[in-house]
Amino acid sequence: MPAAPVFLTAEWRNLLMANYAVDPKLLLPYLPCRTELDTYDGTCYASLVGFLFDQTRVRGIAIPGHRRFEEVNLRFYVRFREDDEWKRGVVFLREIVPRRAICWVANGLYRENYVYHPMRHSWKQEADRISVSYEWHVGGDWNYLRANAEAVGEVAAEDSPEAFITEHYWGYTTISDRCTGTYKVEHPRWRVHRVHDYSIRCDVARLYGAAFAEPLAAEPRSVFLADGSPVSVLKGERLYLAKG
Repeated sequence: MPAAPVFLTAEWRNLLMANYAVDPKLLLPYLPCRTELDTYDGTCYASLVGFLFDQTRVRGIAIPGHRRFEEVNLRFYVRFREDDEWKRGVVFLREIVPRRAICWVANGLYRENYVYHPMRHSWKQEADRISVSYEWHVGGDWNYLRANAEAVGEVAAEDSPEAFITEHYWGYTTISDRCTGTYKVEHPRWRVHRVHDYSIRCDVARLYGAAFAEPLAAEPRSVFLADGSPVSVLKGERLYLAKG
């Protein structure tokens, strides 16, 4: 089957990832049809991820005012089996961006869960470390995801927790109870930077619902920084349940 055409190209930079162990029962209501939960050593994870979109082009066209912007998302990990191959991907519970037009396009074309909030970020590069902060304004207050990490990273080892988190190359969305949207994201493997310290403030109940408040109030199993890369998001397709 020929590859799907490219819909979007961009650079994803300085992905700060806080990874939480969660009860599978919490995620099942959000599981698109024909996918199943993907686990690492028997544990389901949800990740709070902040990063920067840069050099963004839609179908090769740079849209003024929409080339560079922050995103913070909450996602979990799934897989879909096709032709004896597992296609490992993510489901986004919510994606926060500071541009309303992005919400309209992504929600309309891909059935994603984008919402608008004012955002800001800061990076500070020093000889031995990099400081990264992503902030989003919710309910009259600034939430944030911040960390200080080692300046030099390395590609995550095969079968490591970091590889599990960063190497899911498909997105899955619920179209209906019998139809799932899917799209491929192409990028090289990322270098991972060890985090020295971090701080997180997030109004989980307001953004994601009360059921997520307790698991995301716990200490993350891991927090790390991935350097990112150029990425290509391919045109979406649909998966259907067989009639019967």
